[in-house]
Amino acid sequence: MEGFLDPRSDLVFRRIFGEHPDILCNFLNAMLPLDSPIASLEYLPVDQMPLLPVYKRGIVDVKCVDENGRQFIVEMQVQWTAAFLQRVLFNASQAYVKQLEKGEAFELLQPVMALSLLDDTFIKDSDEFYHHYRIVNVGMPERRIEGLEFVFVELPKFRSANPSQARRV
Repeated sequence: MEGFLDPRSDLVFRRIFGEHPDILCNFLNAMLPLDSPIASLEYLPVDQMPLLPVYKRGIVDVKCVDENGRQFIVEMQVQWTAAFLQRVLFNASQAYVKQLEKGEAFELLQPVMALSLLDDTFIKDSDEFYHHYRIVNVGMPERRIEGLEFVFVELPKFRSANPSQARRV
């Protein structure tokens, strides 16, 4: 990749996906299992400040909302750690919780989807590169709680020219 900027670096990743909503919109439509495609995006602050300063804040690479109110968090991670999984869960949960002000109805909550691109492998005993997680009933996985979804893409395993055809939803 000599002579080109590496999109796996934080700075380049944020410049590509954090400053070009059309590129990000097309990328999310290709990579995520969406019920309806994203037509437009608005960027949100990447620094998720807690209500009280004694609590931990979350910082993500890119955060945005679409025309339907769905929020998306997009992260690039070079090396897999167990802490990264917890950080993704923490940041998506913060985005979900911070949607409501005091007195607002829970029905106003919109889904949050976290897309994490990993330049590493975390499931060593599988050739699958696309991992989609939801909150499901263990005994009946077709029954689920809507609101939070997580997609992890292991880049070293990725071999397709068209990710929307290759993903396994």
